Order: sequence, then structure tokens, then C-alpha cells
Amino acid sequence: MLKFIYDFLPIIIFFGTYKLTDNDIYAATTAAIVATLIHSAIQWLMHKKLENQHIINLVVILFFGGLTLLFQDDTFIKWKVTVINWIFGLALLGSQFFGKKNIIQRQLDEAIKLPDPIWFRLNMMWVSFFMFCGLLNIYVAFFYGANLTEEVRQAIWVDFKMYGMLGLTFVFMIFQIFYLQRHILEEETVEDEETT
Repeated sequence: MLKFIYDFLPIIIFFGTYKLTDNDIYAATTAAIVATLIHSAIQWLMHKKLENQHIINLVVILFFGGLTLLFQDDTFIKWKVTVINWIFGLALLGSQFFGKKNIIQRQLDEAIKLPDPIWFRLNMMWVSFFMFCGLLNIYVAFFYGANLTEEVRQAIWVDFKMYGMLGLTFVFMIFQIFYLQRHILEEETVEDEETT
């Protein structure tokens, strides 16, 4: 849980800066870039490597955040959320067809023993979740509240990015725990029956 919060720190800093600077999206974007650079540097110093997700986050925030600041256009930073989600979704989908284990299985296989069909379903749930979040972000960023002013729509998107995405991710992770727990118990029951 602490790692989950730690990985969300750049988003929290983006949100806090946006609110503290009277909704200045460019100050918030700058803060998110700096926070992500610091986050990556700390990861590198602690582990002498960066996880793939951290590299992707760093590259995407530098690219889309940089374009946002260069052109003074918040469209780019709004697209960042969708691009990140879709990259993760496509990576998980691709891992289903390349290699012996998908990404979710590779990350959890040492701690949890499950049959291959369950790993497949778990992986595809994450693929669907990331794709859905990317689409939902497009809707909130560009279509929700079309009759509202641009400033209000931007503020709604920032709140959604913080509370909506964080909340969705938290709820989905809780769902995953219950899903895994059910199958772990089933697997333990099968193992017990085989040993008796």
C-alpha cells in the first residue's frame, strides 16, 4: 500500500500545486515533471535501476508535460493520462502472447500459485481496466461539461485525475484482492485433496 501511495506522489504533487496556485495548470505540470524526476532519481539511488513503469511514466511526463509548457496548451497534459493507461494496457495484452508468463503472473507468481486460466483472466482484467481508464479520461478531459467554461472543465478534470483515477484504481485493486483470495482458497483446497 505504501508503494502504491509513493508511486502516486507526482500526481498528488500535481494536484496540490494546481490547487495552491489558483488553478495554474502550467505550474502544476512543472511540479509534476520535477516530482517525477526526483521520484525516478530516488528509485535509481535506492535500487540502481528503474522499473519499466517508472521509465514509461518519466518519458511520457517529460514529453507531454514539455509540450504543455512549450505551447502553453493543457491538451497535451490531458492526453498524458490516456497514453500512460493505454501503454500499460497494451504492454499487458502483448505479454499475454509473448513469453511463457504474462506480466501479472511474472510479478506475482512467486507469492501466489494459480492455474494458467486464472492468470490469463487476471491479466485481461488489468488490460480492460487500463483501456477503460484511458477512454474515461478522454471523456472527462474533452467532452464532459461541454456547456461549462474552459476553466471549470479543467478544474473538473484535475479533480477527476486525482480523486476519480485514484479511487477507481483503489476499488479495482480491492476487487482484485477478493478475486485472488477466492482462487487461492480454491487452489489450496485442490492441493489438500491431492495430498490426502
